[in-house]
Amino acid sequence: MKFTSIFLFYFLSTFLVLAQEDETESKRGNISGHWRNYYMHSFNEGELQDWYAVATGLKFKYTYDFNKHWQVGGAVYSSWNTGVGNVQTTDPTTGRSSRYVAGNFNVQDLSQRFIAYPGELYVQYKNENHQLKMGRQTFFSPFMNGQDGRMIPTLFEGAFYKYEKKEKLRFQLGAINRIAPRSYNGFENIGQTLGIYPVGRDINGQGSEYRENTTSDYVALTNLDYQITGDFKVELWDYYVDNIFNVLYVKPTYNFKNSGLAFSVEWLLQNRIGEGGNPDPAFQYVQNETAQIFGAQLSHSLPNGKISLGYDHITAQGRFLFPREWGREFLFSFQKRERSEGFGNNHAAVMYYHQNFKFSDQKLKSIFSIGHQWRPSVTEPELNKYAIPNYMHINLDLFYENVKWKGLKPELLITYKYGTGDFPDNPVFILNKVNLFLINAIVNYNF
Repeated sequence: MKFTSIFLFYFLSTFLVLAQEDETESKRGNISGHWRNYYMHSFNEGELQDWYAVATGLKFKYTYDFNKHWQVGGAVYSSWNTGVGNVQTTDPTTGRSSRYVAGNFNVQDLSQRFIAYPGELYVQYKNENHQLKMGRQTFFSPFMNGQDGRMIPTLFEGAFYKYEKKEKLRFQLGAINRIAPRSYNGFENIGQTLGIYPVGRDINGQGSEYRENTTSDYVALTNLDYQITGDFKVELWDYYVDNIFNVLYVKPTYNFKNSGLAFSVEWLLQNRIGEGGNPDPAFQYVQNETAQIFGAQLSHSLPNGKISLGYDHITAQGRFLFPREWGREFLFSFQKRERSEGFGNNHAAVMYYHQNFKFSDQKLKSIFSIGHQWRPSVTEPELNKYAIPNYMHINLDLFYENVKWKGLKPELLITYKYGTGDFPDNPVFILNKVNLFLINAIVNYNF
């Protein structure tokens, strides 16, 4: 039975139960929304093509609380290409299209001007420390999340259970059977979501062919966050992707008393499951048997800010793979506008500096980061899926708030990526990858 049928049956059954409850229970509906306007401009090296575009969109959400335990909710998400820009233009040198700007639209059909679909439709039950939520919804985890850096975030359809004991323990179970990837136009089955973003190369250097050739029916995940002592915490996540892979992620953190210092390490182990998505190696999403990541991070709290140093190493056992369609990867070396997914034998280091400024009734939050990625050679497809060379990465992210403009939160993200080391003098290794400058000017208004 498809999940939609199960959900409708559960939804209607809930109504029948609630109708019999004491009518004195409080009943409350709430309407909220979010308008986003997004201007992005990518500048590539020399005569290579530059791209820009303006997108705008709305989210309308309605929730209804039957009582303190039961809630139903739904939200419609939309995005519109204003026609200002050149997102459908291809680069005359390489014949390739936009990478970054295209992400504000349906990357599978850039001619589609308008997207709208019900991204949330759920029923939720809460009771003290327990929560059960079924249906279409938002969800956050280190590797599956909204990756809300374009117009419509990634959304998930499934069931999630959470037990939470304040500041001590959080335990979660989840089962997902459909996903609406960011930069797409709706929900797809698990296997169909892989390859909506660019597929890169297989380990033999040929263009990957797993798009529409991957078989997977569900994702099962488990999470345990446990505060062992007042200073020591462990986070554990496990993602089991039917017929493709299993990822185990462990992150212990120790806070040094009265110093503002915190030290964390992370370890990720990925193992191929079943057929890696397809019995034919030419169509497999996961071709390596295993991959591992080791990382460490030292952070220090400052007055109105924070500074951190992080390092990650993906071993040479194989390429770390996690569908980019499902979320950002919040590793210690993560920086907006690039990923570590698709690489093996990779070293990365990044420094973050957060600073908050307050002027009367105004606030400015700044996040500056500078990092370097030491990639395998672009001529080693077995460890470099997307043929991206070494690069230095600089981000400046600014967020502004004014209490007089309630709900209005503009953001400016400036990115610069500079290729380092030796790589062939070929524009396919430069365009949309290195030696580029990105401007993201975003206006968010919540109401």
